[in-house]
Amino acid sequence: MRASSLLILPFLAVLASFSPVRADEKAQSTNTAIIPVGKLEKDFYEWDQRHAAVMAVKDQLKPEVVLIGDSITHFWGGQPNEPKGNRGAQAWKDLFGDRPVLNLGFGWDRTQNVLKRIELGELDGLAPKAVVIHIGTNNLAGTKNARENTPDEIVEGIALIVQRVQEKCPAAKVIVMAVFPRGEKPDNTRRVQVNAINERLAKKMEGTKGVTYLDITAKLTNPDGTISKEMMPDFLHPGAKGYAIWAEALNPVLPK
Repeated sequence: MRASSLLILPFLAVLASFSPVRADEKAQSTNTAIIPVGKLEKDFYEWDQRHAAVMAVKDQLKPEVVLIGDSITHFWGGQPNEPKGNRGAQAWKDLFGDRPVLNLGFGWDRTQNVLKRIELGELDGLAPKAVVIHIGTNNLAGTKNARENTPDEIVEGIALIVQRVQEKCPAAKVIVMAVFPRGEKPDNTRRVQVNAINERLAKKMEGTKGVTYLDITAKLTNPDGTISKEMMPDFLHPGAKGYAIWAEALNPVLPK
């Protein structure tokens, strides 16, 4: 080998060490759960229309309580009215009565969608006494529009939502729900992932000023860990009984 070739080899080795990271590797290393983004998935409703409905009603409503979440929250009830929702109408009435409550539940939302909605002003100008957050289960779904997130990434996304909520509504008590169990049996893959999220979320929220962490997993499941169809007809979204359990758990922690 010629001397000139010997001189080139070390240079090539150094150059290789600085080669650009592949796009797919960079995408996997970026936590998408904390990057605000608008509508990602097609659902039974129009995301932009529901956001517009929120913006139209929120200031007039002057809510004492704000619920933030995905379809599990969306289907419960309240304003903006969702004709296909109201699956927990009786539980809603029993818990809130005539109190003004704003429902910021959007079906198929992930943490990044919630962050975008906060960025778009859904909490601006509001002074609720309490904000209830239940989000994260949809981050476990990978589609062509968004990759699946890890439990650690999801918890980081939820923590950032809490931070944004406290910035917008500093006087509000923040109630962070453990992600509801899903899948009929306790060994369901999604159930195991949800358990991992909640273990990390409980530690993350511990000692956070102004935050109450509420885990009702044991109340939504049978003693053997299974979920009944009466509690969750599709083993994901609560039925009337599931919403009643949620309402009962929230009652003592909501400001009176």
